[in-house]
Amino acid sequence: MEDDIQEEILSQFKERRLGGWQILQMTAGTGLAVYAVWAGILMPGFRRVPLKLQVPYMPASRAQVSNVMTLLKGRSGCIADLGSGDGRIVLEAFRQGFSPAVGYELNPWLVRLAYFHAWRAGQQRSVSYRREDLWKVDLSTYKNVTVFLAPSVLSLLQKKLLAELPEDALIVAGRFPFPDWTACKVEGEGVDRAWAYHIQDLRHRYHSQDKHEKTS
Repeated sequence: MEDDIQEEILSQFKERRLGGWQILQMTAGTGLAVYAVWAGILMPGFRRVPLKLQVPYMPASRAQVSNVMTLLKGRSGCIADLGSGDGRIVLEAFRQGFSPAVGYELNPWLVRLAYFHAWRAGQQRSVSYRREDLWKVDLSTYKNVTVFLAPSVLSLLQKKLLAELPEDALIVAGRFPFPDWTACKVEGEGVDRAWAYHIQDLRHRYHSQDKHEKTS
């Protein structure tokens, strides 16, 4: 994360003098680094979070965002990004017509950075970033869900999504696929790949599997 921030800053120095916007971004980036040290070392509550549920911040690339949007093409309505980071997925989803577009992120510095990006784009009142624990969020109203999370978290998230999402919901995972699910469509290659899952198909498969196990 710090290497990405440093590379962006150096690039800005080479191309042009830094203005007010860039200085604010540098401040936000520095705040993220400070928060990482504070959360990981000094804050007792964060240390009690199981290691497998701690997800490092890795901003989505332009290609990843594009692949996610491609898989969501033709859909509309509300969208939730779980572990929304700096908010770029939510912001792009709103630009593509999704509303309300909501991001859930536990890291307060990332929530602030997301709102800064939205403000810079003139969309600070159009999108929403909430500092909430995704495990406590009611997802029953969301027809579109995006996730950029670690495999250990995805394996635990499967049960919650199956239990709460509406029948016509679509889930799109970036960077890592859900370990126990078969995607209905895949977009992109390598680390930029994204996977789409129809909740109705997943429930049908689980129901068929359970029925088969009971009769065998």
